[in-house]
Amino acid sequence: MGNIQEYKCPCCGGAIVFDSAIQKMKCPCCDTEFEMEALQGYDDALKQQEQGDDMTWDTAAGSEWQDGEETGLRTYQCKSCGGEIVGDESMAASSCPYCGNPIVLMGQFSGDLRPDYVIPFKLDKKAAKAGLMKHLNGKRLLPKIFKDQNHIDEIKGVYVPFWLFDTNVDANISYRATKVRTWSDSKYDYTETRFFMLSRGGTIGFERVPVDGSSKMEDDLMESIEPFDFSEAVPFQTAYLAGYMADKYDVSAEESIERANVRVKKSTEDNFRSTVQGYSTVTVEQSSVHFHDGSAKYALYPVWILNTTWNGKQYRFAMNGQNGKFVGDLPVDKKAANRWMILSTAAIAAAAYGISWLLWLARIL
Repeated sequence: MGNIQEYKCPCCGGAIVFDSAIQKMKCPCCDTEFEMEALQGYDDALKQQEQGDDMTWDTAAGSEWQDGEETGLRTYQCKSCGGEIVGDESMAASSCPYCGNPIVLMGQFSGDLRPDYVIPFKLDKKAAKAGLMKHLNGKRLLPKIFKDQNHIDEIKGVYVPFWLFDTNVDANISYRATKVRTWSDSKYDYTETRFFMLSRGGTIGFERVPVDGSSKMEDDLMESIEPFDFSEAVPFQTAYLAGYMADKYDVSAEESIERANVRVKKSTEDNFRSTVQGYSTVTVEQSSVHFHDGSAKYALYPVWILNTTWNGKQYRFAMNGQNGKFVGDLPVDKKAANRWMILSTAAIAAAAYGISWLLWLARIL
């Protein structure tokens, strides 16, 4: 059995949770509110191990686990109702399926696993539902019945583990560029092309480049809801997790370095490229990017995950729990897409014909 922590209201004994609207802990039973600092003592439990005797039963029911079948499973016992909670090895916060009380699995945040920071949720479940409806509005190629027939299977607020990388970059990039000038006289059209070799060099410092440390979360989905405002991050307290789901990382910092480097390299090249202006074409001839003085911190970021089903297919959406940025793929009405393609092609053809006619008219006048 794993060690779990529940936050109980000292007034009525109810389970208290973090309320994103007031940025405090609140008891839903008696509406008592608690400052986060008042619950700091709960985190002292991170350094303690609870001991107790588990009652065992002699029974022939069920069968033995096959080799490898139970790998990754963990069991925990709810302190409120005694129910057994089963989760995978990365589950760090959840709720009891029997009594609904929020729980935090303390062992997932001990020692080297303890996050440095957490950005608390600012938006609630109602905002996540509204975000989905707004995401569906104005989508011309979305099947008309999707909004009516699509139903939400699950909405969950999840603290997603992120590695935040700091690094300095020395870069030297060379470019091949051209400047093209055209003009005409009564007989001919002229084109002049000049060629240039350009170079840029310098040092850029990067702070808190995020890479999600959960294999459960699609990387492109998590990158799409960025940015998160780190100025609102606070030192980690387990109390912020009460009432939400949370995972500890299952992709290590070392395993995430390559993705961080790719993001840093692209950002460096984009920044250098933005300084090359006034040319008709620009292509990278050679790029040299060197990293040094790298370090990483561990943080939990707030994300709303919405799972929906339509026509037997599942769709997954994500919303930034801090600023409301909403992303997710949608189905496409093939008939509407074909109509749009035909109309677009016709419009382009008509525009091309109109331009050709005007050029012809200009030549004969």
